Amino acid sequence: MQLLRATAIENAEPCPYLPGREKRYESFYAIDLDAVELSGFLNTGWRKFGPYFFRPACDGCRSCIPLRVDVNAFVASRSQRRVLRRNLDLTAQFGPLHPSEQIYDLYCRHGAERFGTFSTTEEFACLFYLPPCPTLQTELRLDDELLGVGWLDCASDALSSVYFCFDPHHASRRLGTLSILHEIALCQERGLSWYYLGYYVPGCPVMAYKDQFLPRQHYDWDNSVWRAVD
Repeated sequence: MQLLRATAIENAEPCPYLPGREKRYESFYAIDLDAVELSGFLNTGWRKFGPYFFRPACDGCRSCIPLRVDVNAFVASRSQRRVLRRNLDLTAQFGPLHPSEQIYDLYCRHGAERFGTFSTTEEFACLFYLPPCPTLQTELRLDDELLGVGWLDCASDALSSVYFCFDPHHASRRLGTLSILHEIALCQERGLSWYYLGYYVPGCPVMAYKDQFLPRQHYDWDNSVWRAVD
C-alpha cells in the first residue's frame, strides 16, 4: 500500500442521513492495496471511493453502522425471491472496469432522480475508475439495454459494494436488491465469507433496505468487534 495522504480528521459538515446532525470523517488517500490489505480496512469499518478512504469520527454519534452479510449462511427472503423471479429476463455480468458515456449517463440520471445530485465526468472517473485495489464492475442488462451498473471491491475474504446505480424508469424492478442478490451469489461462487454493504443508519429511510439481508453482522465501534444481529 502506498499512502498519498496520512490519516486526518475532517471538518464537520451537515449530516446527509439524519437531520439536525453533523458528520465528521477520519480519512486518508492510498493506492496499490492488495486484497489482504483491503480486507483489513473493511474489517475495521473503513469505506472508500476511488483512493479516498473514510470512516465516521462524529462527535457523540455512532449511528453509521458498518454492515456485512454472512454469505455462506445467506438465504433469500420471500420478497427477495420474488425480485429474482420478476427479473429472470435480465442478465448479470461481472468483469473488469470499463467506463463509457452510457454508464456515465446512467449514473447521472440515477443521481438526479434519486438524490438531486450531479457529477462531472472528472468526479465520476475519480470515484469509480481510479481503483486503488482489485475491483469489479457489475452490469444488469435487458438484452443489449443497460439497466444497472455497480462497482465492487475485491478483498481476500469478501466483496464490498462501493455503489450501484440504475435506470430510474425501471425502479419498480427493485434493481438495487437484485444486484445485491447476484453479488452475494458471486461471493458464494468464489468461496468468500462476507459481502459488505457499507453503512446502515437506523432512522434513515434510504438505508433501510441494507438491513434486510440475513444473516448479517453489525460492527461495534466501541469494542471494535463484529456482532451478529438477530
